[in-house]
Amino acid sequence: MLKESHDRLVCCTSCHSVHHVPLEEEPAVIRVKTVVSAEEISRVCETEFLAGDECSVGDRLVAECGTEGVGVQITAIETGAKRVERAAAADISTLWARAIEEVLVRISLHDGRKTTPLEVRCPGEEVFTVGETYQLAGRRFHISHIKLRDSGVLRKEGYRTVASKIKRIYAYPGEPFRGRTRGN
Repeated sequence: MLKESHDRLVCCTSCHSVHHVPLEEEPAVIRVKTVVSAEEISRVCETEFLAGDECSVGDRLVAECGTEGVGVQITAIETGAKRVERAAAADISTLWARAIEEVLVRISLHDGRKTTPLEVRCPGEEVFTVGETYQLAGRRFHISHIKLRDSGVLRKEGYRTVASKIKRIYAYPGEPFRGRTRGN
């Protein structure tokens, strides 16, 4: 390329002829209001899309919260007064999302007589496995099943999922410790 303004002046490397090539139009950037929830705290952020992009509930994106980029998962899409499962970026008035980089995992530890609630903050990509034994805050527990945010339940030993997809872990004390240790 020799020169660029409203078009490009280029030189062919084979025959050395010079000619003008029009510039491709860059798609417009659309900034969409995004409400990001991180457990008990919500904040208004923005997400950038290019004109023509679409978004669906469940998509993972990066929202700009001030100067910070936050990994989020879309939980709802508002287009005017309606909530939809999928929409073109230009039609979206508000995205509702939850932060997934660091999440709070809730654990119900049942000993046969009473259930003790525990919570652990961990990376959203940390893996938990049914049938595995963990240690948290001095307590050793064995995972019996995992309730997922999308309403499924993992019950079979060896089934695993990441923390960002977990609604609650159900566990019981005991089992010799063979798993991992988490501080907190």
